[in-house]
Amino acid sequence: MMDTVLDLVRLDSHSKQEKPVAEYLVRALGELGVSVRVDDAGTKVQGNTGNVIAALPATGSGEPLLLSAHMDVVPPGMSVKPICEPDRIRSDGTTILGGDDKTGVTIILEVLRTIAERDLRHGPIEVAFTICEEIGLLGARHLDFAAIQSKEAIVLDSSQASQLVTAAPSSDHFSITVHGLEAHAGMCPENGISAVRVAAEAIAAMPLGRVDAQTTANVVVAAGPTATNVVPNLCVVRGEARSLRDDRLDEVMRSIRAAFTDAAARATITLNGEIRRAWIEEQCEREYQSFHIPADAGAVQLVMRAARRLGATVETIAIGGGSDANVFNKHGITSVNLGTGMRDIHTVNEWIDLADFYRSAEIVLECIKERAAA
Repeated sequence: MMDTVLDLVRLDSHSKQEKPVAEYLVRALGELGVSVRVDDAGTKVQGNTGNVIAALPATGSGEPLLLSAHMDVVPPGMSVKPICEPDRIRSDGTTILGGDDKTGVTIILEVLRTIAERDLRHGPIEVAFTICEEIGLLGARHLDFAAIQSKEAIVLDSSQASQLVTAAPSSDHFSITVHGLEAHAGMCPENGISAVRVAAEAIAAMPLGRVDAQTTANVVVAAGPTATNVVPNLCVVRGEARSLRDDRLDEVMRSIRAAFTDAAARATITLNGEIRRAWIEEQCEREYQSFHIPADAGAVQLVMRAARRLGATVETIAIGGGSDANVFNKHGITSVNLGTGMRDIHTVNEWIDLADFYRSAEIVLECIKERAAA
């Protein structure tokens, strides 16, 4: 596992550039005699590879089980130089490490290798190593679900091996373009309508940050004119809102729209006898759908039984982040997300807790054994 994860984190794989990792996985799976293919998701998202899909036929009884992790990493993730310590692997502080989600990829490979080495009996195992998870779960969204037989999945893409994610939010991503009126900022600013000011007033009025225990919102100013001597006639604001409750998410999005609509309505001037107004354009997409898996669901109980057999404790949790599990659940595959030992993800301080990393692999392997014995 140590060798594999070090190999993987050293391979560059920003979103849409995952080909080095995909080629590594195709070779590794081929060496195990596993049926493997690369789908056309890369073409659909304009990336350099698709999802790596594998299937391990049953050697015993048991229902199919899907194992999944994603290949891409967030910037800055090029030329990663991992540093090994007795109980952890960390980044050198100049890049992320890429444990998100190359720990998950490694765990799945290790489980398949262990099954082969020990000649363990198992039910059908399906594997999906996805692309572009970090930029909107795009690989999972373009997966050919008609080719997937599993009705349950374990996604390896969370932090602690003692936690199983059984609830995650819906997420709306939006882009709002504020249109104002340009004018010379020094000679006649009163003849202009500042799109930036309208946007600023709207942002100040909208819900932001931790809206409530289940809901968050965030916004960035994405584009606009840069000349300081011109009243800006354009400002593009991008953002997202998430909630474990879809009705609450809808309320927050209505509040965001109202903040921009109201700010634009207040921004009017009369120029040469004509009333001029600010106006807005909006684009909004529900990027992924929330899921809530009950405690008695088969996938949850499978992980719990496996952990108990190992003398480990796993608790179910809800989180504020999305993963491929959101997409799988939407497509009728009951999917839970198990931690892999990754820590401080999406930062240059990222590290892998090796004890957690190994424990997660043990739990997944035990799930395979448990399912075959059921």
